Amino acid sequence: MTTRLTETYIENRAMVQPNHANMLDTAHGGNVMKWMDEVGAMSAMRFAGETCVTARMSQVDFERPIQVGDTALIEAYVYAAGTTSVRVRVKTYRENPTTGETEPTADSYIVYVAIDEDRNTVEVPDLRVETDRAQRLRDEALAGENGGD
Repeated sequence: MTTRLTETYIENRAMVQPNHANMLDTAHGGNVMKWMDEVGAMSAMRFAGETCVTARMSQVDFERPIQVGDTALIEAYVYAAGTTSVRVRVKTYRENPTTGETEPTADSYIVYVAIDEDRNTVEVPDLRVETDRAQRLRDEALAGENGGD
C-alpha cells in the first residue's frame, strides 16, 4: 500500500482571539504549538489511515508573532515514513484575514506513530512522491530537518 505526498497536505486556520493571547496581545506560543500538533496529526492520520500519536516534536522556531485578530495559517504534509512512524513538516504563517497577506511565523518537524484501537503500533504505507511540487516539498523538509533550512 502507498499514499501520495500530495494526499497528505493539510491546511487549517485559527483566528487568534484574546483568549489565545499572551500579555503582548499576540498568540501564546503554547497555543501555536497545539495548533501545529493537531494539523500535523491530521496529515499523519490521512497518510496512515490510522490514529496517530505524537512521538517527537523537533524544536519550534518562532520567527514572528501572530497578533490578535490575525489568522494562524498552518500547513502540514508527510515527507517521510518508517515502518510505524510518520514524519510531518508543519509550517505556520501569520495571515491577514482581509488581504490574505502571509508571513512565516513558526516551523517544526513532528514524528507521529500509527496505532490501532488497542494502542498497538501498526505499519504505515509507503510514501509516493509523484509530482514536481511533491518532490520540492519533500526536498525542503529533508533539508530543513537536517539543518539546511
